Amino acid sequence: MNFNIRGDNIEVTPALRNYSEKKVSKLERYFDGTPNSDVYINLKVFNNEQLVEVTIPMPGLLLRAEESHDDMYAAIDLVVEKLERQIRKHKTKVNRKFRQGGAIKFAFANGNGNVAPSTTTLLEEEEDEDEFQVVRNKRFDLKPMDTQEAILQMDMLGHNFFVFSHAESGETNVVYKRKDGKYGLIAPDIE
Repeated sequence: MNFNIRGDNIEVTPALRNYSEKKVSKLERYFDGTPNSDVYINLKVFNNEQLVEVTIPMPGLLLRAEESHDDMYAAIDLVVEKLERQIRKHKTKVNRKFRQGGAIKFAFANGNGNVAPSTTTLLEEEEDEDEFQVVRNKRFDLKPMDTQEAILQMDMLGHNFFVFSHAESGETNVVYKRKDGKYGLIAPDIE
């Protein structure tokens, strides 16, 4: 793993760098062999809140998590726990697909480094199924509007995102409210 550690409003000390690398490196035990990928760790400080963002792009999988806490070291621990849950969930899904398809290829290793065809427990499978249960379906018309009007509609409804049809391009876009109070826009990449 190649680490790229950045600090926003904080100096990345050698102790903080070593702690981050040590904790994130523990994720290697979930893979069959050491993944050769970049690890982007962004440490931020806003007022008294410490925020850690970790992004690990891999072939066929993007691991990303962020956590905040009063203590930077505790935030690093929390973000690693979140990444471990993501990996276990993905491992369960991949192993289930391979068992159903009859394939003998395994992307993950179990905790002791040995390749395991079906290390998922019934409890993990039930947890995975419950987590993605759709409890409500909603249909609505996409009205053509500009980004500013979509943000106003979103704020008026009290939602943290709003789907709309962009008046100029006709594409389906999404505006959303970020944690820092600003707004973001998601639009399709048409080349």
